[in-house]
Amino acid sequence: MPAQPAENAPRPPKAKSEQTRTLILETAMRLFQERGYDKTTMRAIAQEAGVSVGNAYYYFAGKEHLIQGFYDRIAAEHQAAVRDVLARETDLEARLAGVLRVWLDIAAPYHEFAAQFFKNAADPDSPLSPFSAESEHAREAAIDVHREVLAGSKAKVPAELAEVLPELMWLSQMGLVLYWVFDRSPGRERSLRLAARGARLTALGVSLARFRVLRPLVREVHELFTDFLPGMAQTAAARKRPAG
Repeated sequence: MPAQPAENAPRPPKAKSEQTRTLILETAMRLFQERGYDKTTMRAIAQEAGVSVGNAYYYFAGKEHLIQGFYDRIAAEHQAAVRDVLARETDLEARLAGVLRVWLDIAAPYHEFAAQFFKNAADPDSPLSPFSAESEHAREAAIDVHREVLAGSKAKVPAELAEVLPELMWLSQMGLVLYWVFDRSPGRERSLRLAARGARLTALGVSLARFRVLRPLVREVHELFTDFLPGMAQTAAARKRPAG
């Protein structure tokens, strides 16, 4: 791996730095689509982007970090694009269905690419996994969207479940993402239908969660995932750790 820039090396101006970073990321996404994730090297990405290999490693420590950049981009675009839905709808089902449709719209250009690298992302120990510690930033951004979905709705949510329900809603979205990766229906029509039906079932589940007798079940399901998905387990532990 090429040597990293010296610590005292002058940093490029912020605007220029961001342009270079974006160029490298977009070049990588294109090459991953054209050649496949495994067959694309950092050297090839740098050459295609017109930067030195050392410069490519300056912005991204490796291919996995490029995928994290992709995750972060999708999460940021999604957070921005759902503003209209969240401002317009107060019904929980409508809010969630709208948020999921927006995600499918944003992700549509990357469908073939997602199918190519999924075999790497599906490995629970891979940093490419959406459940990995390395994916925490993008994962938390996505969960934040579901917190907004819930908080701005008319649904009555018990205070003790306000934190766990958005994470469970995000996990439900991950099920949709998995289906979407392998969906070959025209225009991903089946994924759109799954999003609508999933939103309906999720809204029903949230409605039922207001009954005290069902709250322990909701917490048990949440703990099941946080205990057995390593990245989420670390995040949960960090939340419980005292500050300071």
